[in-house]
Amino acid sequence: MQYVKPLHLFQNLVKSNASQGGRLLGLDVGVKYVGLAISDLDNKIASPLSVLVRKKTNIDLVAHDFQSLISELSLVGFVVGYPFDRQRLAPDATQVKLFIDDPSETGKLDGLKFTFWDERFTSKNVELLIKPLSLHPVLAKTVVDKFAAVQILQAYLDYVNKKENR
Repeated sequence: MQYVKPLHLFQNLVKSNASQGGRLLGLDVGVKYVGLAISDLDNKIASPLSVLVRKKTNIDLVAHDFQSLISELSLVGFVVGYPFDRQRLAPDATQVKLFIDDPSETGKLDGLKFTFWDERFTSKNVELLIKPLSLHPVLAKTVVDKFAAVQILQAYLDYVNKKENR
């Protein structure tokens, strides 16, 4: 996988969309789970997709799952939530970088581009929204992870679409 700046990812997508189409996958990387969100075909709206279980022993499986999603959903890039903190390196930031590096090293995701997008408070916002629903803790965690990924991807899409329309 190759890192590109946020606007470059979208500009490459717009260029390739004219010929073949493509969508983006949003990722909310946690210690145990990775929430996934998918953009619509016009790359304007993010929707929840699923949650992957994250373990050090299943890196090959995660890379294979990403390969399947790339082909099934015509994915051309990932928008990865990243806890930007100007004061210090957050421990979560290291987890995100490790998660990106591990599947990349399998060689199964060569050529795929990704960018980072600020994820601060996304999980907390979703937790506050679903708290009145009194969901089972396991269900609540998967809902939080999926919808945090939606918030990350939607914020990115809103930003780049606004920039493109200027």
